[in-house]
Amino acid sequence: MVTNNPRVKEKYENVYFVEGSFLDVLISVRDLVHKGFVLVSHPLGASIRMLFSPYRSIIVGEKVEEINIFSVEIIENSIISYKKHMEKRKVDWDNKEDYQLIDNELLGSTIKSLNSNSYESFI
Repeated sequence: MVTNNPRVKEKYENVYFVEGSFLDVLISVRDLVHKGFVLVSHPLGASIRMLFSPYRSIIVGEKVEEINIFSVEIIENSIISYKKHMEKRKVDWDNKEDYQLIDNELLGSTIKSLNSNSYESFI
């Protein structure tokens, strides 16, 4: 998992913690994808409102031999989309605790949907 969410850092092991913004998390994931890691969860949230969150957690799988073009396209387009939306709005720091909780809950739901009991394959 790649995150800048302190709740996620405290709750899970094998977390790559980013000291920075949502965009910094996206860029860190992009760098990993370009090194051969595969996206497991989508880089952007399910709703436009989550783009204004200061926090984001993204699941990345193990490194593979060949770069996954699908993962590259998704992360690159996600960065473009994020930057485009943030030109019109600012990060909602007023509700940061709520966003930490929501991001953590969404991550937990994603992990459950993957039927994963082991996080050893995550970076």
